[in-house]
Amino acid sequence: MRDILLNREKANIDFDFCLKKNAIGFTQKLAKELKAGFVVLDKEHGACRLVKRIKDKVYTLDFTDFRGRDLKEDLLHRDFSINSFALDLEDVFINENLEESIIDPYRGRQDLKSKIIRAVNEKAFDEDPLRILRAFSLSAIFGFRIEKDTLKLIRAKRDKLAKVSSERIRDELFKILDRPNSYEYLVELDKLKILRNIIPEIEIMRGVKQGPYHHLDVWQHTLETVMQLENLLGELKRNKEVSDYLNEDISSERKRRALIKLGALLHDIGKPQAMFHEDGKTKFHGHERIGLEITENIARRLRLSNDELESLKKMVLWHLRPGYLADNEEITARAAFRYFRDTAQEGASTLLISIADQRATRGPLTSRKSRLHHEKVVLGLIKEYFRKKKEKKLPRLISGDDLINKFKLEPSPLIGKILREIEELQAIGKIKNKKEALQAARIYVKPTGN
Repeated sequence: MRDILLNREKANIDFDFCLKKNAIGFTQKLAKELKAGFVVLDKEHGACRLVKRIKDKVYTLDFTDFRGRDLKEDLLHRDFSINSFALDLEDVFINENLEESIIDPYRGRQDLKSKIIRAVNEKAFDEDPLRILRAFSLSAIFGFRIEKDTLKLIRAKRDKLAKVSSERIRDELFKILDRPNSYEYLVELDKLKILRNIIPEIEIMRGVKQGPYHHLDVWQHTLETVMQLENLLGELKRNKEVSDYLNEDISSERKRRALIKLGALLHDIGKPQAMFHEDGKTKFHGHERIGLEITENIARRLRLSNDELESLKKMVLWHLRPGYLADNEEITARAAFRYFRDTAQEGASTLLISIADQRATRGPLTSRKSRLHHEKVVLGLIKEYFRKKKEKKLPRLISGDDLINKFKLEPSPLIGKILREIEELQAIGKIKNKKEALQAARIYVKPTGN
């Protein structure tokens, strides 16, 4: 109903239906009739779902029993006023004017026009604390303002989020991260002390000073990195290769765009534990490896998929690498190959975070010249990433069996190491055939080999 009134199109369409009683029994019969998927969501409230694919579209139909004596009382239990109006299906077939058929006891259409997110009743967040986060995801999606009394309720009920399942929190968080201006919502969630209920690990980042290359503490630098990343993505929005890359679904319709922002949010999360002082300087050696472990814990708690976990780990582990490459006068073919090999599908993600990280670093020892050089090098590597993506993979010149037979080796990790070295030499053009590959392999074989 809300989307219809907003003339908003969705890739996959969903409908919500409310029945006086026996929604589960009705939907079971309907699922058989339509040959659709069926699942019970909440037996206590008679909530269930029917899913039907028609060609390239997926239709989701949710059914529930009245949560109250009648429809008006049921709508009172909805989350926000813009979701609390309904349509009498029987009336629709009689009355062709959709507007006249709408049942709207709580000023939902008025709030829709005024672009306001307003809780329908004071118990809205007690009934479902996830609505605390949903207020911000809806605000981010539609560009609506959260009404002040609703914000007061959110502030009072924020700790109830701890009772909500990680999967549901993850889904609302990703809706926010997927928006082009998610930074402003992260800042608001942080001010209201809601973000720490989602990712408590961020707390130790506050107030950690970083030395003369930085102008902000670790946490404020992290938030600015997200802001700079969004600015950068805006600058690159007309680059089709980058746009297609950002729009890739990594898991369950969660896109790489949102995951990269989460990566930016976590890239320095290991710094507080890694911090030490030496010769009057503050240092964070190894923070990326500490951050890797923390990131893995966060990703598992949020029930991210294995693909999302591996992508995040690569972003956090290798986020310093582009800077090291940019410090050299020339990037060798070997160094570039190793970077793209290690970062794999997150080669471009990590490069984008690197530019944002650099832009968010504006202490007295940083210079515009060094930042521009960094960006030039990293943007060149982004082009190289997409160029390499189009290349056909080179055929393997030798196999593990070739090494075993030629050098009388026993199966061991040495085989894999040699094959990786050969792959690298082939990629940078040092060897071109099997004979040259075997000759090159000889230097990696222990003296006991032939």
